[in-house]
Order: sequence, then structure tokens, then C-alpha cells
Amino acid sequence: MYKKVKNFIYRNRHSISVFVLLNLACLACIFLVAARVVYTDSRRHTGLIWNLFLAWIPFILAYFAHTISWKRIWLYLVMPFIAILWLLFFPNAPYMLTDLQDLARSGGVGAPLWYDVLIVVWCSWTGTLLGVISLYLMQDIIFRTVGRWAGWVFVLVISGLSSFGVYIGRFVRLNSWDILQNPAETTMEILGIVIDPSMRLAAFTILYTFFFLFIFMLLYSFSHMLQEQVIRAQNSPEQLESTQPTQIN
Repeated sequence: MYKKVKNFIYRNRHSISVFVLLNLACLACIFLVAARVVYTDSRRHTGLIWNLFLAWIPFILAYFAHTISWKRIWLYLVMPFIAILWLLFFPNAPYMLTDLQDLARSGGVGAPLWYDVLIVVWCSWTGTLLGVISLYLMQDIIFRTVGRWAGWVFVLVISGLSSFGVYIGRFVRLNSWDILQNPAETTMEILGIVIDPSMRLAAFTILYTFFFLFIFMLLYSFSHMLQEQVIRAQNSPEQLESTQPTQIN
């Protein structure tokens, strides 16, 4: 039993490390906000903790979807429902980048600016990473079921839709719960925005889409760069010689 657990941990060490680090980051964010509340007697930035919770929802949904996607029957029976929920909650992750504008607002009492910067940046970056990883997991499902090109089209479409979702969350003040609680009213309000878009909507959606794509592709390329280095090291002449059996004359 111990050997099986040890082998499982070793095979999945990188995935486990990512999960542990994300949890540690969230704990650090909670500690920083709580310390500020105690020190200043102000509830400023407490909303970031709720935003972090919302950012975890698409991550958990994507991880569950990626787990069951290896069995074809679950892929067709359960996946559509999970994918819709994931799409509704996914904008909550990149939305946290817009929390950086809170630093420009007045009302921070008793805490130095550098401390507020640390809180907002740490929370925003953690939420963005949760979104990037969840999108990567969903993209991998598309890779395996449809194809590589379809996977990248999926990333492009989701980046655009999520940027629009961030806009209506930040400026229209709609959230994922609204479409679940009042689907007809929320849908009509969103359709009104789409039919008569403003310049701010177009500029924000386009720029935010490219910005999020840049973050996603940078982290995607970096992870695969490390994989290439590992494969190159394993296939090096020195490594091949060390793995060959020694002949005894």
C-alpha cells in the first residue's frame, strides 16, 4: 500500500505541486487580508477572498471534467452539463485581474500602499492562474476528442467570451449567479449590450482577449519548454550510454 501511494505521488508530483501551491497561495491571500482587517479595523479587500472562491469553481469543474473525460460514456452524458457550468463561472478567474483598479480608489486607511499592492496582486495572480489551468484542462479534452486545431480555436473563443463576461461583471455588475437565478432577465440585458455595443465594450473585450491569450500561451509554452528539456536530457548520448547494459568479456 505504501509503495503504491509513493508511486502515485511520484507519477503525479507536478500536478500535486501545482494544487498544493495554489492552496498555499490562497491561504496566504486570506492571511494578508485578515491581518489587514485586524490591523486597520477596515473590511477593505475582503471581497477578494470571495472572488478567489469563485475562481476555484471553474478550476474544480475543469479538473472533474478532465478526470471523467477518459471514459467515452461520461464524456457524452455528463460533459455538456459540466461544460456549461464551467463556461458560466470561468470569467470569474480572469476577472480578478481587474481588481487591480481598486488600488486607485481612495479609502485605504491605516495600511501602507505597498501592502495593498501585495494583497491585490497576489489575489489577482492566483485567480488568473486558476483560470489558465482550468482552460488548459478543458483544452486538453478538446485535443484528445476533436483535434489540436479545434483545441486552439476553443481557447480563442473562450478567451473572447470570458473577456466579454469580465466586462459585464466589472461595468454592468452582472455575475454568474444572475444568469442562474434570473435567466430570462439577465439574457435580455446581455442581448441589449450585444445588439448595441459601446466603444468601451469593443476596446475592453479585444484588448483583454489578447492579454489573456498572451498569459495563457506564455505559460503553455513555458511548461512545454520544460518538457522538451526533460526529453532532450533523457535522449542525450550520455544518458543513453548510462542506460545500456554493461557487457562482460
